[in-house]
Amino acid sequence: MKGASKMRTNKVPAKKYSGKKASLPACAVLLAGGRGTRFWPRSRMRTPKQLLDIVGQGTMLYATAARLAPLVPLQNIWAVTNVEQAGPVRRELSGVPSSQILAEPVGRNTAAAIGLAAIHLVHKHGDALMAVLPSDAYVADAPGYRKLVRAALELARDPGNLVVLGIPPTRPETGYGYIERASVAARPGGVAAFTVRRFTEKPELPLARKYVSSGKYFWNAGMFFWRASTFLECLRQFLPRTHAALAELSASIGTKRYASALRHIYARLENISVDYAVMEPATRSTGTSPRVSVIPAEIGWSDIGSWAAVYELLATQSGANAAGAANFNVSAGQSFTLEASGNYLWSPTKFVAAIGVKDLILVETGDAILLCHRNNSQDVAKIVKHLEAQKLPKLL
Repeated sequence: MKGASKMRTNKVPAKKYSGKKASLPACAVLLAGGRGTRFWPRSRMRTPKQLLDIVGQGTMLYATAARLAPLVPLQNIWAVTNVEQAGPVRRELSGVPSSQILAEPVGRNTAAAIGLAAIHLVHKHGDALMAVLPSDAYVADAPGYRKLVRAALELARDPGNLVVLGIPPTRPETGYGYIERASVAARPGGVAAFTVRRFTEKPELPLARKYVSSGKYFWNAGMFFWRASTFLECLRQFLPRTHAALAELSASIGTKRYASALRHIYARLENISVDYAVMEPATRSTGTSPRVSVIPAEIGWSDIGSWAAVYELLATQSGANAAGAANFNVSAGQSFTLEASGNYLWSPTKFVAAIGVKDLILVETGDAILLCHRNNSQDVAKIVKHLEAQKLPKLL
């Protein structure tokens, strides 16, 4: 960046557009640095959930990029990952410029990851629309999804607008954050967008039941839309130390100093999610900016957060209806079942025979076997913690 080394303020420098807002490029930022510990033993440090083919559509990361293809070209896709996974991510997104695969030297949560992408977008484009998306979620209705993404990007063109897609809840889930809507604020492309009253993190079950029955709450699936400049301004307002560090880092983009600056500066960024750092304080802001909106998204979304969730999705896809899915067996390879039901059997190279067992998860890899009840699939992450404590890196 020309003249960047002379920057002495805490503001990220930006080029100025001379055209209309429509000239802003639409860029997708895929967050691809998670470990997916609930998918052990398939998920490992170098092959986390987003780099696995979980539901038969290619890897989760590939499916996310492909879902966007008619709307966001590959040259406008960016990914934020970590050093261990940067190589596999580059190979999986082979059509994306290598320079747009950003590797964090150390994990600092989503606010920092999105900020890193934002300063790179400002450096390359001056400003840009950002669609910030998890790389490990499932969406059944891809055309409907793209319609909502297009509407969200249109609403995000106005400086100061923060937009989130909200999933209509189907049950009183306590593992998700919730978004409370107010009145309709806009209709970009004929799609209703509601003012967000507040964000609530993972409520207790009685409160979750009230949220669902009210009809005014959505699940927060982590799909956000804004201008890069809007997000950086929010960081300056709500997370000034991180903003100042990113401004310092931005001065080195495109120079030989960047790699060293990234290692030294990134560790100083605050370790906080974008929900806590930006979205929650934005809804409490008393000024006219930022403005937070939610667009309801009935798109067949699932975060596929456990082996049990994989079973439920694949059982339904295999033709079992909602009532019959609980008795269905799902197998990745050859199998025989007798008086067995509700089992997920992943052993693509070995024949599996299951007799008289119910609601089990079996996942076999070359060096490990997971066997658990479907109701305990959320506890698989505890195995990873045990392996870390026992210092068994070959199984991580």
